[in-house]
Amino acid sequence: MTVTVDAIAARQRLVDDRHYKYRGCAPDPDMPGMCAGDPDVPLDAWGPYTDDGAEAQKTRLDRERSAIDICKRCPVLALCRAYANTTVVEVDGNGRQVEHLVEPEGVMGGELALTRHRALVKRKVAEAPAILTPVRDLADARTPQKTAVLRALAAEVADGRVARRAGMDLRTCNWHRSALCSLLSLDKETATRDDLLAAAVLRGLLPSAHGVVWDGLWPVAAAPTTDGVRQRRIAPDMPLTALLPQPRPGRTRRRRATATPGVPTGPGFVVLPLFPVALVAPAPTRILEPTP
Repeated sequence: MTVTVDAIAARQRLVDDRHYKYRGCAPDPDMPGMCAGDPDVPLDAWGPYTDDGAEAQKTRLDRERSAIDICKRCPVLALCRAYANTTVVEVDGNGRQVEHLVEPEGVMGGELALTRHRALVKRKVAEAPAILTPVRDLADARTPQKTAVLRALAAEVADGRVARRAGMDLRTCNWHRSALCSLLSLDKETATRDDLLAAAVLRGLLPSAHGVVWDGLWPVAAAPTTDGVRQRRIAPDMPLTALLPQPRPGRTRRRRATATPGVPTGPGFVVLPLFPVALVAPAPTRILEPTP
């Protein structure tokens, strides 16, 4: 493992600060097992759980909350956070350099380890977009299945209708839609159905924009659910009419006349509806006869 110069310098600045000895997570002089910031909070509140068995969720949350509250009052909070977010580089078994946090566990600088890991991933994405999003070979996007999904997506809006037109089940169809977002370098969290279709037309995956049904700006693929399945998300402002079958342009539906049993139909006959209809009968005409 190779420690970067930034990590060494950040650590040195932290321990050389004149307020470092007054930090909240320092041992209490009278009770070494407790922290100086609060004698009721043990020093283990900042580190990872090391006891046997699993730690109860409520116990973990209370422990982390107590540590973070003390960190907020610490005089070296900024220096501690800067050090905890620096990285180290090590070479894995394949000879590749892998970057890790210098403090990958525990609470430091008022932040959880998960918060620091997410910040590291965000920095890597921002610093190396060309490496993380390379120009992809569109041959994988021209398979018969993905071509069928694109053509179905251009003509239909509702998920079930798209899958039925593409000739596959809904889960398989959604998987291909998610894969198409990756192949076309679109963000699955924000890319809309319109964005996917426009990118497909631009890359020549669809013949043209003619006949594409545009439906708005809701995401075409949602974030993964708890079981890892990625499904399409319906945005709150999505009109319900978009999910209904739309009539095809240029075609009108003719209603077939249904014959009623026992009632003749054809020219000169009218089939009355089955539901009650108020019929207005003409008023009787009174004929006056001459008196004798």
